[in-house]
Amino acid sequence: MAATARRFASFGALFRAIRLAVRPGGPSLGERASALPRLFGATLRGEYSGTSMGRLVLAVAAIGYVVSPVDFVPEAFLGVFGLLDDAFVLSWVAARLVTETEDFIAWEQARGAQAGPRPATAGSSYQTVPGDVIR
Repeated sequence: MAATARRFASFGALFRAIRLAVRPGGPSLGERASALPRLFGATLRGEYSGTSMGRLVLAVAAIGYVVSPVDFVPEAFLGVFGLLDDAFVLSWVAARLVTETEDFIAWEQARGAQAGPRPATAGSSYQTVPGDVIR
């Protein structure tokens, strides 16, 4: 009975993550993917405390488990049933990554709003206007 409850909880988390990921006005898949290296870097530097390196490493390890030829429940012997453990792991990873990137992007936006306008850089929408400072 507990295993069935865990399965439903796993798929429930995946459906909530999908609903969060596709909501209008939310970050796109590309924005989420480009946020992952920044998320790892900010967490590693201790700037972002919304997650831990342990959680992020666990997600990477879970992806490695799915793509690895070593499997706890081998598909070669159990067929479709061998794919179920991979499906559970992938649903957990997808839910974690959507939730983590959602929180991180919101943190970045709040942090940027507090810092005020940033200096102009190549490709930036800001423009530099030449002038003199009068005191």
